[in-house]
Amino acid sequence: MSSNSKGVEILSIGTELLLGNIVNTNAQWISEQLTHLGLNHFRQSTVGDNCDRIIKVIQEISKRSNLLITTGGLGPTPDDLTTEAIAKSFNVSLFERPYLWDEIKQKLSNSNLQDNSSSLRKQCLFPKNAQIINNPRGTAPGMIWEPIKGFTILTFPGVPSEMKTMWQETALGFIKSKFSDTYSFFSNTLKFSGIGESSVAEKINDLLYLKNPTVAPYANLGEVKLRITARAKNEVEAKIIMKPVREKLEKEFSKFIYGEDHDTLPSVLIKELANRGQSIVFAESCTGGLLSSSITSISGSSQVFQGSIVSYSNELKNSLLNISEEKLEKYGAVSEEVCEAMAINVKEKLGADWAIAISGIAGPNGGSKEKPVGLVHISISGPNNHITNIKKLFNSSRNRIEIQTLSVNLCLNSLRLILLSNS
Repeated sequence: MSSNSKGVEILSIGTELLLGNIVNTNAQWISEQLTHLGLNHFRQSTVGDNCDRIIKVIQEISKRSNLLITTGGLGPTPDDLTTEAIAKSFNVSLFERPYLWDEIKQKLSNSNLQDNSSSLRKQCLFPKNAQIINNPRGTAPGMIWEPIKGFTILTFPGVPSEMKTMWQETALGFIKSKFSDTYSFFSNTLKFSGIGESSVAEKINDLLYLKNPTVAPYANLGEVKLRITARAKNEVEAKIIMKPVREKLEKEFSKFIYGEDHDTLPSVLIKELANRGQSIVFAESCTGGLLSSSITSISGSSQVFQGSIVSYSNELKNSLLNISEEKLEKYGAVSEEVCEAMAINVKEKLGADWAIAISGIAGPNGGSKEKPVGLVHISISGPNNHITNIKKLFNSSRNRIEIQTLSVNLCLNSLRLILLSNS
């Protein structure tokens, strides 16, 4: 697609999307495909199952874009209105493709056809000069149609597996031949932990105004991402374009960058511990098993993770982790003294090289002036019984899940930094 082209738009059709009943993963997936193709994708829209509204949106899009990709509304039910609305948008009639009806009959049993033949048959109706996109996984085909010069529509069903297959088998080749130029977009995302988005942005302000590559910051709970995107003819050329920016970021944020692209804190730690031939265990209180879950969500975690003890009550801290009643009474469960003992004892009891213990007040209740909501103690016990204690007070405006999630991230990143300093 040339630089002066109007670009591509995505239109998602379905009242269930507007109601929040389902997550619109189709638009995200199509966006990624368009990026890989180097196409200018400027806008996404969502509209419910209403013919008049669909017509209005399509007519608006036809005046400002070269290519429209729709998902949803191609099935046999009365609220599947996409093809009908597109035809009405340009005052054309629909015609049945008899061979499509033959294909539908072959895909479905006779019992399904008897009661639903009229509704199923509407999936065979298309504008006269439309090219059909075959649907090998379902009964609703899509189409490629140019209703007016310079404006093309591609339609797909809302079922993700059907849409993706149709895209790969038919639509991709068409889009490449008609709309793609010799350039594509290639991205590399660096991931940060232990630093806020504003702190990152302040230090890279000059990079945010680059044209090629571009640099864009994103923040998730507990981490920051910087996506570097280059427009190039191939991946090798893209890497050359991105290299100076990557090198500058790695120099500026060396200890904060924990990985890239598909890396996560758990996956990075698992890889590092596996390379060292070391194991790890946990003793959890306020996170209630979330720390263990974060590790075991990664394939291959069994190489390093031995197990954990989730001791929420003081009774279990005493019976399972051998924390004395005197210590619990004197310092309280949320204290450096108790947390340190939890780490030392779980490492000894479960037999591992490393142990992380965590105890805190996740809220919204249970806090006090001395120990407010958001207070978390973490202890990390390593080889030779070296202990690292961390005290953190998260903002009490955070909800319970956020405090627990941030606590897990702090545990994992703290161990990452310890391992980094010992490498």
